[in-house]
Amino acid sequence: MKPSYRWIPAILWMALIFYASSRTGDELNTLLPFFHRFFPKMESFDWGHFIAYFGLALTYLFAFPPARRTTGVKAAVVVMCLLYGITDEYHQSFVGNRTPDPADLRNDTIGAALAMLFVSIPAVGKRWNKL
Repeated sequence: MKPSYRWIPAILWMALIFYASSRTGDELNTLLPFFHRFFPKMESFDWGHFIAYFGLALTYLFAFPPARRTTGVKAAVVVMCLLYGITDEYHQSFVGNRTPDPADLRNDTIGAALAMLFVSIPAVGKRWNKL
């Protein structure tokens, strides 16, 4: 696969995040309520941001050829997700009933970092690199 085509999933995933960020708070409150049932002590944790940036990190990593998926690249992926999260929070400041929240950036970064840890598990990484 040509290197430029490998970025298409990341671009589509960023568009999905942008679309979700343009929804009002009322439209999103019913999106992921089942996580609160399974993790009642984590009610303040925004699972939507966690899942969105877990996926974004995986799509960013996919854009790099398997030979370049080093620890440094994985750290750069987490930073790239954080930077996109900052633009996401800025975008939310223009949406009704939404405000920028540093806790969302924390959840974005946790999701991205755990995605990179997940693909660092040897068995998972081996399968991931075959994509």
